[in-house]
Amino acid sequence: MPPRRSYDQYCSAARALDLVGDRWTLLIVRELLAGPRRYTDLHADLPGVSTDVLASRLRDMERDGLATRRRLPPPGAASVYELTDRGRELLPVLQALGAWGQAELGERRPTDAVRAHWFALPLLRQLDGEGLVEVRLEEGHFHLHAGAEGGPVYGDGPAPGEPDALLVLDTGTCTAIGRGELSLIQAVREGRVEVSGDGTLAKALRDT
Repeated sequence: MPPRRSYDQYCSAARALDLVGDRWTLLIVRELLAGPRRYTDLHADLPGVSTDVLASRLRDMERDGLATRRRLPPPGAASVYELTDRGRELLPVLQALGAWGQAELGERRPTDAVRAHWFALPLLRQLDGEGLVEVRLEEGHFHLHAGAEGGPVYGDGPAPGEPDALLVLDTGTCTAIGRGELSLIQAVREGRVEVSGDGTLAKALRDT
């Protein structure tokens, strides 16, 4: 494997960018925050990345201790990639980057791909507390693990168990939240988000 490129600067920001500054790396981290993913799943949810670049980035992430690869036991019998503890520490970095970049979203362009779970991180920033949250959009369902430590942050599809809160909203409202034009609390107050569930998260949102 070729040596890792470096800025050769004695600066923590430069050292961090040595590891995650290449194109696609942080978006791979975004996908792996959902938990173990197969290569084919990663490729499907990273439209625009070539197979060679994806494979190269994953090798770099393994080498740098950000991700690992393991074989699932039968009947799965597939290899999956997952973040290490060091890789999961990038969550607040992605959260901060997303908050900074929300002003750049603007209107969705005809060439822009979208996946329902890409709205997970903007919503997660606005949830205060811990619990399992299911989100239903026209474009699909996903779930969030608010306050999660050491495990998946979100996942595709319905919640794996009884959610503490169920949020039903349209994509326009979710997009407005993602762009920073509307807070989740404001959307609930205006009736643009339907909240159900008996958990503390649901009660807190309804009581705002």
